[in-house]
Amino acid sequence: MNRLNESGPFVRIGYFVFQAIAVRKTVLRDRRQHSTLLSINAAFMKLRLTNLRLPVEDPEEKLGTAIARVLKVKQEDVSGWRILRKSLDARSRKNLVFVYSVAIDLPDDDQLRKKLLDKSPAEVFEESRFDDPNCGAQPLKHRPVVVGTGPAGLLAGYYLALKGYRPILIERGVAVKERVPQIRAFDRKHADHDPENNYLFGEGGAGAFSDGKLTCRMSGPDVDWVLESFVDCGGKESIRYEHRPHLGSNKLPMICRNYRRKIEALGGEYRFQCRLEGFKLIDGQLESIQTSSGSIQCDQLILAIGHSARDTYEMLHEAGLPIQPKAFQLGFRIEQPQENVNHWKYGHERYLDLLGAADYSIVAKGGRDLYSFCMCAGGYVIPSVSEPGYFCTNGMSLSRHDSKFANSGLMVTIEPNEFGSTHPLAGMELQRKYEEIAFRLGGGTYQCPIQMADDFLKGRHTSGATDLPSSYERGTISCDLRQVLPPSILKGIEDGLPIMNEKMKGAFLKDATLVGPEMRGSAPVRFERDRITRQVPGGGGLYPVGEGAGYAGGIISAAVDGLRSAREIVRNFAPTSES
Repeated sequence: MNRLNESGPFVRIGYFVFQAIAVRKTVLRDRRQHSTLLSINAAFMKLRLTNLRLPVEDPEEKLGTAIARVLKVKQEDVSGWRILRKSLDARSRKNLVFVYSVAIDLPDDDQLRKKLLDKSPAEVFEESRFDDPNCGAQPLKHRPVVVGTGPAGLLAGYYLALKGYRPILIERGVAVKERVPQIRAFDRKHADHDPENNYLFGEGGAGAFSDGKLTCRMSGPDVDWVLESFVDCGGKESIRYEHRPHLGSNKLPMICRNYRRKIEALGGEYRFQCRLEGFKLIDGQLESIQTSSGSIQCDQLILAIGHSARDTYEMLHEAGLPIQPKAFQLGFRIEQPQENVNHWKYGHERYLDLLGAADYSIVAKGGRDLYSFCMCAGGYVIPSVSEPGYFCTNGMSLSRHDSKFANSGLMVTIEPNEFGSTHPLAGMELQRKYEEIAFRLGGGTYQCPIQMADDFLKGRHTSGATDLPSSYERGTISCDLRQVLPPSILKGIEDGLPIMNEKMKGAFLKDATLVGPEMRGSAPVRFERDRITRQVPGGGGLYPVGEGAGYAGGIISAAVDGLRSAREIVRNFAPTSES
C-alpha cells in the first residue's frame, strides 16, 4: 500500500477500479452460491448421526475416526462429513464432552449403503431446500426502501440486493466507522450522549454492540442462509453449527461494513443520518416516505426500526398503523467475577484454556419465572440509552471474552394488563418511567446505579459514589435498586435469585453486584401484519419486521424475519428500471 501511495494518480485509480471489479465478482458469486447452496447439497443422499461424543480435548479432525468407529466401517469408507450441530455437555465437571450431530455422505457402494442404512444408528438425512423464488411479474415503480440497518434491515437489504432490486437502506445514525469512536468517547466521559449515534442507533443497529450472540431457537434453511451470509461477510466458519455461536462486539463493525460493501456493489444504496419521519398512502397503497433528508418515492417499505426508536413508534401510531401492546421483559443485570463462573462450570483449570470463559443459562421457576438473558462471559455492562435523560443497561463481550467480569440480564416478563393503561404505547411509557428514575439516581450523568446482590436481598443499601467492582466504564453510584423496577418484577427477582444461587452451588451470588435497570429485552409493542403477505392491513407496501415490530428476539430471529419479508417482495414484484 505504501508503494501504491507513492504511485501516480492513474496507477492509483486503476488499482481501485480493479478492487471494485473484484468486489463485484465476489458478490455476484455470492448471489449464485446463496441461491444454489442448499439445493445442490440436497441432491445427494446423506446420513445423519447424532449424539456423537468426543472429549473437549479432542479436535474436530478426530470426528472422522469416531464416525467410522460408530458405523463400524473403515475410515476411508466415510467419503465425507459435515458438522450440523456442536454443543457442550458440562454435566460432569470431570469429563466435559462435545456432543456432535453430523451429516455423512453415503459412499458409492450399494452393499455398504444397505449395511449402513439397515444396521447403523444413523438415519437418512434430507436437507430442507431454501425457498428462493424467481422474481415476480408485477414491476415495481420504485426501488424498495429498508428503514434501519440492524439485523432485520441488513439481511432484508442483502437479499434484495442479491436478487437485483438495488434497495435503498436509510439509517438515522452514522456509518459504523464513525459510530465506534463516538461511543468510545461517551464511555470515557469525553463526549455527551448523542441521540442519533449511540449503542442503539447507527449502522448495524443495537445488534452491532449487543455481543453478537447468534443463539436461536429456530432452525431450518432460512436460519442456515442467514448464518452462511454472516460467514461470507467475515464471521468464523464454526457459527454454522455451534450450539451457542458468538461473533463478538469487536468483530461486528467489520461484518456490518462487509455487508454494506456487497450491497453497494450490487447496486444498493445507503443513506446515513436519514431518519424516517412520515409516509404517504393513496387508496391504501404506499406512495412515498418523508425523511429528515427529504422525500423518497417508494411503494415497498421494510420497517426494521428496532426496539428503541420511540419517536418512530409515536409517529407510526399517530399515522394510524395498527399497534398492539405486547408483553416484554425487564429486570437488572448481574455481574459476577468470571473466575467464579469458570470454577462452577469447569472445575479444572485445563478446561478454561480449551474452552475460554464459561457461560451459563439458568431459570428459576416460581410465581414469576426469573431467567438469565444475553449472558456475556468475560464481558462488559454498557449503557443502552437512546434518549437523553434516561438510563438503561445492556451487556456485551468481545470475541476474546477477556474481561474479569461475567454479566447477564435477570429478566421477568410483564404483561400488558400491568402497564397501567390500555394505550398501545403504554409499555414504552412504563420503560421511560423507570429509566428516568435510574438516570436521576445516576446523578444525571449516565453513571450506573449499583448494589451488592446480597444487600438487595437483605434490604440494605448505601448511597453515593462507590468503588463496588463493575465493568461499567462511566462509573457507578450505589443506591437502592428497588426504585428502578415495578414491585411485581422486584418480587420475581427476590424469589428467583436464591433458587439460581442454589443451582450454581453458591457461585451465582458470591461477590455479585446488581446494576440496572435492564428494559430492552424485547419490544413492548407488536405491529399487526398479514400472516401471508407480511404487510400492514390497509397499508399496502408496509412490512414491519424484526424486534422493533415485535416479531423477533435476537440477531438471528430478527435477520430471518427481515429476510422473509424481503422474499415476499421478490416473489410478487419484478425489479424496477428506475435509476
